[in-house]
Amino acid sequence: MTYQFILVDDPRPKVRRITLNRPDKRNPLSNALRGELFQALEEADRDPGVSVTVLRGAGSSFSAGYDLKSDVHQGQPFHTAGGLGNWPRHVVEGCFRMWDLAKPLIAQVHGYCLAGATELATGCDLVYVAEDAQIGYPPVRSMSPPDNQFYPWIVGLRRAMEMMLTGDSISGLEAVECGFANRAYPAAELEAAVLDIAERVARIPPDIQQINKRAVHRQMEAMGLRAGIRAGTELQQMGMMTQSTQAHMEEIRANLTAALSKRDGGFGDYRTKGKE
Repeated sequence: MTYQFILVDDPRPKVRRITLNRPDKRNPLSNALRGELFQALEEADRDPGVSVTVLRGAGSSFSAGYDLKSDVHQGQPFHTAGGLGNWPRHVVEGCFRMWDLAKPLIAQVHGYCLAGATELATGCDLVYVAEDAQIGYPPVRSMSPPDNQFYPWIVGLRRAMEMMLTGDSISGLEAVECGFANRAYPAAELEAAVLDIAERVARIPPDIQQINKRAVHRQMEAMGLRAGIRAGTELQQMGMMTQSTQAHMEEIRANLTAALSKRDGGFGDYRTKGKE
């Protein structure tokens, strides 16, 4: 299979690796890229020669989030009911498609992991990060809460509230401390460490491993995770209807770079770091 926006290889026995491959734009998650990603994930899940899949980004970052220059309602890679809340519901359904794969999925995160990219990483079963990675959801400053509101479930009430009320990022080391990630490594050591872990995971037969995955997932679902995250999609849609969000969207349509710089300028981070 030939892909335009991702790379697929098998770097170790029984290990499939998918690389988001738009490094010049920090791997924005357009629907075209997402369509290829879901196809590759599902192919790996059906392939008897694959036991575990690694997801990473090319270039300087894992991903800076969804492609804000594209119309997210066009070309969605799978059908989601239309109407109000279509996009956040679509994002959540995508996360659960990853969640429900039989075989383990590992996120390898370096550089920026922002907005929709944090949702993508959270859909994976294991998350390993570079120590200096920057992980956050800056759209809360000017747009809405996340499409996929996993933060309280993954990092706990206080850390989730701080991230939602500031839009600040956390480092890879902080991500491990609060439970977003499993382990952090120096950036130069991340790839080898992830492949070593993937090989360990791959030693367990897939028919057993899928039950091991579900054993954890079912406990989270019994506590209400799936219902809670689905309910959060309606709050995201409400956020998109506020006057402040509508004004920000007009600025994005006029000049994306200027709009994001205005959003983050007062905080002095992300693209505006060191410019004030």
